[in-house]
Amino acid sequence: FVVILEGLNDSPLVATQIESIAVKIQEVLAKAYELTLATGSEGAGSRQHHCSASIGIALFGSQNLPSSELMKRADTAMYQAKAAGEGHHVYRGEDDTDFATRLQTVDELRTALTQDKLVVYYQPKIDLRTGEVRHVEALVRWEHPTRGLLYPDAFLDLVEEAGLMRGLTRVVLELALDQAVVWHADGRLLTIAVNLSASCLVDTDLPDEVIAMLADRNLPQGALRLEITEEFLMIDRNRARNVLTQLRSHGIQISIDDFGTGYSSLSYLRDLPIDELKLDRSFISPLTQDERTSALVASTIDLAHSLGLRMVAEGVESHLAYSKLARLGCDQAQGFWMSRPVPAAELDLWLGNRHPIDRQVDIAGERPTAASG
Repeated sequence: FVVILEGLNDSPLVATQIESIAVKIQEVLAKAYELTLATGSEGAGSRQHHCSASIGIALFGSQNLPSSELMKRADTAMYQAKAAGEGHHVYRGEDDTDFATRLQTVDELRTALTQDKLVVYYQPKIDLRTGEVRHVEALVRWEHPTRGLLYPDAFLDLVEEAGLMRGLTRVVLELALDQAVVWHADGRLLTIAVNLSASCLVDTDLPDEVIAMLADRNLPQGALRLEITEEFLMIDRNRARNVLTQLRSHGIQISIDDFGTGYSSLSYLRDLPIDELKLDRSFISPLTQDERTSALVASTIDLAHSLGLRMVAEGVESHLAYSKLARLGCDQAQGFWMSRPVPAAELDLWLGNRHPIDRQVDIAGERPTAASG
């Protein structure tokens, strides 16, 4: 939202006056409000909610600024307020150094979403019992015009801040499912996993859109798996349950990513339609050296199996970890020791040059055939 304040003079007190108005706006927005769910829907009734705001302030003053520049400055100040954890921030010239760059990056992201500058890499998941590859994870990359290939940690926070996550997720889904069509036509019946963010998980239109994407490509619903993290489940449990239940009822499997890093109740394992747990990489590195970690991993695998869930280990970077996970009964593993995330064409070559890994041979010390470094 934009607030325009007119009729202010150029006195030094103007900034103070505007900041006091910003504080009043924040106080109004911070008041609890009630949302009422319709009778007959799950969780019907009234609930209290709270809202907060980050406000960026730009002063027109006596300068002859075009409105676009004034808006740019207000945007810059808003990002400064967010980054500093402040409620509001008044634009200063020195803010341009970092935050103008952030705004430019957001504009470039918007362009990337519409001009095919996003690409998807794929990382295989190895079945630890048979050595087969039947599942891959889709991971987005950005072909930046000047900075080269960017990994998600370089831009996903900005995507979320700028409200572009829903658009990015749909682009990744389209690209991944288009690739699934190619693989299925070639006889590679791979399931592709795509990550969902919190903002997507509360999007009630998502299930219908995903189902339509599969139908448009004549793909079986089992061709897609969606990965979410524990913390996102806690944002709005009821809405998350509704979205996941709709997806699951159409054969789309659900995986919990980074499992073991959250502090939430495990009750969601009972309440939500989940098919798979992905053990966070922080448990994998110390697995072969620390007995407590080994015990935790073993008990987590047993927990998953007792609930009828698959267990996948991510971040496997050594033969020792791979072999230990196989002995503990983990179902699948992915990581740099087997293959880094690679473009689809490279994954085709990798798959064509390898043979199913015999579990006993691998435990004896041999590296997977044609593993990528």
